[in-house]
Amino acid sequence: MSSNELRGVVIVNTGSPEAPTPEAVGAYLEQFLSHPRICPMNPKAWSFILRHCILPTRSKKSAAKYQTIWTGEGFQFIIDHEHIAQAVQEKLQQAGENVLVRAGMSFGTPAMTDALDELRGAGCRELFVLPLYPQAAFSTVGVVEDDLATWKKAKGAEDVSCHVINGYSDNPLYVRAIAQNIRAAGFDAAAGDVLMMSFHSIPLSDVQNGDTYEKTTHATCEAVAAELGIGADSWVVGYQSRFDKEREWVSPFTDHVFAELAQRDIAGTLYFVCPNFSVDCLETYYDIPHDIEPAWQVHLKEAGKAADAVPFSYVPCLNATPAQVELVSDVLLRAFASEGK
Repeated sequence: MSSNELRGVVIVNTGSPEAPTPEAVGAYLEQFLSHPRICPMNPKAWSFILRHCILPTRSKKSAAKYQTIWTGEGFQFIIDHEHIAQAVQEKLQQAGENVLVRAGMSFGTPAMTDALDELRGAGCRELFVLPLYPQAAFSTVGVVEDDLATWKKAKGAEDVSCHVINGYSDNPLYVRAIAQNIRAAGFDAAAGDVLMMSFHSIPLSDVQNGDTYEKTTHATCEAVAAELGIGADSWVVGYQSRFDKEREWVSPFTDHVFAELAQRDIAGTLYFVCPNFSVDCLETYYDIPHDIEPAWQVHLKEAGKAADAVPFSYVPCLNATPAQVELVSDVLLRAFASEGK
């Protein structure tokens, strides 16, 4: 491809409902939970269970959560992605790249497919899709790859070359940014602080079928610990957000790790970070302060300690920070160079 030809980039994440209402949340959840990569059983049986047993209650409960974190401008998760896309486009253009960058979601709006349509319509004949999942998994990047292939076939887009960037947790800027975020939050191993790196879990069957996510998450922990200069006694890893209990999931689960940590004599603070989330979402904005931090306090009490004996501190995601923009830009420039060889 000529360096003067226009490239298109779509920065992708899971998505968000259009509004914090049961109707909008239900539509979002149905789309998300019906995807072949996500549904846990035979699609026909799952469709019945989803519509008649899960959505009627979960839509209302999730909507109530979204209502507590929704802003006058919408959901900060979507706003951050739009800011990242704009800032990355400006940075790449300043570096001499002829590129358009858009944000798009696998589920909900703005849709990845709409962004692809827009970029193709603008004359882009080479498209790069960057899922903001540093540690790739079948249920994240796999969804993007499936949907991109479906879009290309449906649109007859044989005139477009498409590339999916499959994970970037080994990028030095990623490791450095996560470590700096942790330091900025106040973490100090010398003061007795302990760091917990918690990741979204995936079905164990995916790992058995070749998914490298578990291996990559452990590599991330080792790299971040090395960047921080801390030993194995200062950090732990856990997995959260199991979708159902009918399947086995990658562990140890966050709650079980809490139980073990509560028995330890921690002199400082427990710092909690989720390195696989690039942008804070419902699971971090709501679940951490309402479910995860209270669970930690319960485990402290069960260990015979005061609920505030070991303070809990959440380390935010990179969000639309300069470090995130620098990282995403670097990931894309590396991809451009690789495809140009």
